[in-house]
Amino acid sequence: MKTRKILVIAVAVIFMLACTAAVFAGGQKESAAKGDMPKRVGYVTNYAMHEWYQNVMKGMKDRAAQLGIELEIIDANLDMAKEVSAAEDLIAKGVDVLIITPVDQKGAEPILRKAEAEGIPVVIEASPVEGMTTLVAICDYDCGYKGGVETAKIFKKEIGGTARLLAIDLPMLRPCILRVDGFIDGFRSVYDDLEVVHRLDGQGLKDQALQVSTDALTADPDINVIYGCNDDSALGALQAFRAAGLNEDELIVCGTGGEGNAFIHALEEGGAYRVEALMFPENVGYECIDMAVKLYQGQEVPEHYVTATQAVNADNYTDYYTLSGDVRTINWDTVRNIKTESACAKY
Repeated sequence: MKTRKILVIAVAVIFMLACTAAVFAGGQKESAAKGDMPKRVGYVTNYAMHEWYQNVMKGMKDRAAQLGIELEIIDANLDMAKEVSAAEDLIAKGVDVLIITPVDQKGAEPILRKAEAEGIPVVIEASPVEGMTTLVAICDYDCGYKGGVETAKIFKKEIGGTARLLAIDLPMLRPCILRVDGFIDGFRSVYDDLEVVHRLDGQGLKDQALQVSTDALTADPDINVIYGCNDDSALGALQAFRAAGLNEDELIVCGTGGEGNAFIHALEEGGAYRVEALMFPENVGYECIDMAVKLYQGQEVPEHYVTATQAVNADNYTDYYTLSGDVRTINWDTVRNIKTESACAKY
């Protein structure tokens, strides 16, 4: 049970609740380098097995290769002690910049102190850590809000009446709470007749989302909107809805993250899964490398560098991603032009 809870935390951090070959094409910003470039950057990820971080790492690798930076990656595999040890190893090897995705926010603080003592700048990804210089992450509330707005537009046009929501949350982690809160507020900004019927803890896992949704739909099956704080949450709830034999023609599902290819298959299926609040893991990795360059050069950086999010539907997701077989490609021309928040609406 303890192992399962650790896994839940790691999964939540990644969608904090979200590719295959990333191709950096025209329209991307010019090289971040305006002076000396770091030669070696070290990255300690919290859970490399998860699809989200596999795609973050691909974004990092492509950007590092583009800038001529040697990138070394170590997986902490949900173990805080291993993360500290890995960071210390990279520091001892003399990396120019360290990037950390914390297994535990409090547990990562000694890494910052050690790196500071050695004069090595640190980029934090996903979760803020006390004493950090800069964080690269999305705005979770704003991401959920965008998904709610897009979902409400479709609901208002195609279904109408009272919107009855089944929301799959992960209440042990604030970023997930923020996403669900944002979705509800965004939906109501367009269509205020919304009732939150079920708000459940799906633990960020498809099987758990399926289980709790099955129980909830048995108690009250009158649902016409499903929101998941990550893709697994949305897909698990949708599976429960289908297993219950309910009318999918009067249902709209919104997922969050774009962690892998599942959301593309779901949108292309043409069923109830109609909206995705994208978090672009490839872009997160790209920005982490650029932030590492800025720190190395001594440039001024924000405490929170906000990365792009965007709500898409079946008609326009191809503006951001294309899929060929199992290989998805990000459209950098479009993604780099997304207007990001100057500051998050809520933390």
